[in-house]
Amino acid sequence: MRVQNRSINGVSVPCFLYGTAWKEDETERLTGLALRAGFRGIDTANQRKHYRESAVGSAVSAAIRAGVVTRRELFLQTKFTFRDGHDHRLPYDPNSPVATQVEQSLTSSLEHLGIEAIDSYVLHGPSRREGLSPSDWEAWRAMEAICDSGRTRLLGVSNVSLDQIAALCKRARIKPHFVQNRCYAARGWDREIRRCCEANGAVYQRFSLLTGNRAALGHPTLLRISERYGRTPAQIIFRFALDARMIPLTGTTDSSHMTADLDVLAFNLDPVEVTRIETLLTG
Repeated sequence: MRVQNRSINGVSVPCFLYGTAWKEDETERLTGLALRAGFRGIDTANQRKHYRESAVGSAVSAAIRAGVVTRRELFLQTKFTFRDGHDHRLPYDPNSPVATQVEQSLTSSLEHLGIEAIDSYVLHGPSRREGLSPSDWEAWRAMEAICDSGRTRLLGVSNVSLDQIAALCKRARIKPHFVQNRCYAARGWDREIRRCCEANGAVYQRFSLLTGNRAALGHPTLLRISERYGRTPAQIIFRFALDARMIPLTGTTDSSHMTADLDVLAFNLDPVEVTRIETLLTG
């Protein structure tokens, strides 16, 4: 089943992404498997500590050569990561200004992925936990310039707090089109940040939906909904994300789970059920 798309700033964006973090030597095989299963959105990062971006590029190139997909059908998202998020394998000169590091990282990403432009370029978390530092603004201004140049079509930020995304939306010349966070049922599924996104025209991407929500997956309410639809609790969580206008990521390494994940596009939850899941662990 092909992933449904939505238009963001004139860019066709799949409503379900495949995440490539922590795949190491299996990255190329699993990315190729995801593309053959029907995923058309791939999330990666130029951060060798947790990603193998060049292997994603190899899988994409192979899929295009094999006629599985065309570049036009693909949505490729990668990230710039500050020095503290890396190990010794850096895609830029750490002694250079931050703006230069952003440029060097992007150039490396384009080479890794074998493409001329990124569909979405994401700041892989601010440089500190609270507020935005001058380095954060320097990185964002460099990303805005890259967007102006056409080398990326959309911008995003990940691992942010409410005050950080609010400040970025207030002062940025190009507001983030995406916010990508871990999302926990026990914290209301990042409800306040999602509201901020909606108010500023950004789309919320969520990862660690299953691994970060074990209690939700076993909750009696979710199990009853799962039984009603004849779906797994995992499928109900992904469908909830879609019905709540989020873009979920899956990083499954199982081909049958890839198929099951995409199968959530075949049904919708009742709005009352969406509301119940929204407040599953928060009341």
